[in-house]
Amino acid sequence: MHTISENIEIREVGAPVAAGSATDDNSDRIDMQNYESVVFIASITDSAADGTASLTIESDVEDSDANMTPIAGALAQTESAADDDINGQVLIVEVRKPAERFLQAVRGSATADIAFGTMIALLKPRRTPVVNHTTVSAVTRVSD
Repeated sequence: MHTISENIEIREVGAPVAAGSATDDNSDRIDMQNYESVVFIASITDSAADGTASLTIESDVEDSDANMTPIAGALAQTESAADDDINGQVLIVEVRKPAERFLQAVRGSATADIAFGTMIALLKPRRTPVVNHTTVSAVTRVSD
C-alpha cells in the first residue's frame, strides 16, 4: 500500500503575494500530459473589508501565457465582510482531464486589499509512485 505522497505529486507553484486591491498573479504553468487531474490551493494571509479574493484556472494548448483563457466554471471566490475575517482560509479549484495541455492558476483581488501565501498544486499522475518535483526539498514518510 502506498502513502498519499507516493500517489499525489505536490508542487509549489506560486510565491506569496503582497496585499493589493487589483492583484493578477499567475502561477507556474503545468504540463498536464502525464496527469489526470490537478488541485490548486491558494491561501489567504490578509484581507481588508469588502476585498474579493479569487482563484481562476486558465488553459492553452501551448506553454505560453499569451493565449491562456479561463476554463468555464474553474473559479473559487470569496469576499471579506470585515478586516481579517478570511485570513487563514484557502481557495481551491480542481480540474480533472483538462481539454488543453497546459494550465495555470491566477490569484486575483478586487475592491480592497487581499494578500496571498504560497500556492500549492496537487497532481494526480497517470502512473505511480510519483517522482518528487524540483520544488520539494525533502519528504518523510512514517507508518505508526
